[in-house]
Amino acid sequence: MILRNLKFLTKRRIEAGIFLLVFLGIFGCLSFRMGLANMLNTIMNTAYSLLIDTVFYIMAITVISGSLSSLLIEFGVMRLIEFVFRPMMKPFFNLPGVAALGGVLTFLSDNPAVTNLAKDPNFNKYFKKYQLVSLVNFGTSLGMGLIVLVFMIGLGYGTAAAIGLFGVFIGAIVSTRLLQYFVLKMNPELRNEEVGSGDEQKISFKSEGGVSLRVLNTVLEGGKSGVEIGLTVIPGVLVISTFIMIFTFGTSKSGEYTGAAYEGIALLPYLAGKVNIVFEWLFGFTHPELIAFPITSLGAVGGALGLVPRFSEMHLLDNNAIAVFTAMGTCWGGFLSTHTGMFDSLGFRKFTSKGILAHTIAGIVAGVSAHWAYVLFSFFVS
Repeated sequence: MILRNLKFLTKRRIEAGIFLLVFLGIFGCLSFRMGLANMLNTIMNTAYSLLIDTVFYIMAITVISGSLSSLLIEFGVMRLIEFVFRPMMKPFFNLPGVAALGGVLTFLSDNPAVTNLAKDPNFNKYFKKYQLVSLVNFGTSLGMGLIVLVFMIGLGYGTAAAIGLFGVFIGAIVSTRLLQYFVLKMNPELRNEEVGSGDEQKISFKSEGGVSLRVLNTVLEGGKSGVEIGLTVIPGVLVISTFIMIFTFGTSKSGEYTGAAYEGIALLPYLAGKVNIVFEWLFGFTHPELIAFPITSLGAVGGALGLVPRFSEMHLLDNNAIAVFTAMGTCWGGFLSTHTGMFDSLGFRKFTSKGILAHTIAGIVAGVSAHWAYVLFSFFVS
């Protein structure tokens, strides 16, 4: 026992030492380049600007979309949408038709919504085990979709955002099917193992009360859930976006560091510029700074959306970039921060690494699909 404790303490000390070296190395380089006072002021000013100009805007969208999605659920519109998309589930995703319900729910809200649904015996009994595992990737591919779509439309890029949804669809197919392949390769016995059995048509959502009361309660409850989603994006936007911006943007217009918001050392564009031909062919990015959006989407889609207004101010955006952003932002949707918990909550922890691998590939495919779909669209409308 004593020996085990000593090994644990030694491991923790080594870990702490390595972390301290990396931490001091990163901030030491930033302060050496920008100046300590300028670096600290830039971090604070960037975070404050993101909070005021971006977070509250995103929160407003989540509140409105939360109320809207709740109304769609309350008055059966979501069931109608599910009925329309149900025939697509088996041929495209190899999932039972009722999986459309999970897709609609996550599109209207966030990634974890599908896990809450997957735990419901009235829902999961229609799935085989390997299909239920892949439901995590399927739902994540569509998570925050409505919020991303409304955000892009609000910037005036409705057509490009719609094209991006095509990339989302392709990415969802790749993510779901690829994870199913990985799961069956690891555990082929799950192919025929049923979770349960039942009639899909028996799933329903009961409502009580008069129409006016239902509308009022639904709007308020939906708006409340929107506030909760809006609050969850704050750390991603303020922390992740701030540091991504420091590594993305350069000095002020005067060529000096002043401590103002959105200054940085422009490391990401420098590195991306070395292989920019790859990103230009895959995603059609004409500016290396744009690679910051998909990188941020890996951890927090809210943080990635926080980059877009700055890109717009710098005149880096075009319709192709918005299509790719919509596809990759929705498909990835910060999955690195949610995937582990989602798999763990369903009891499928051992498939987490395969799920992450499949979803990483799918996000890239989504971006490539959106780019070439936009190229094709531009060819026919020009």
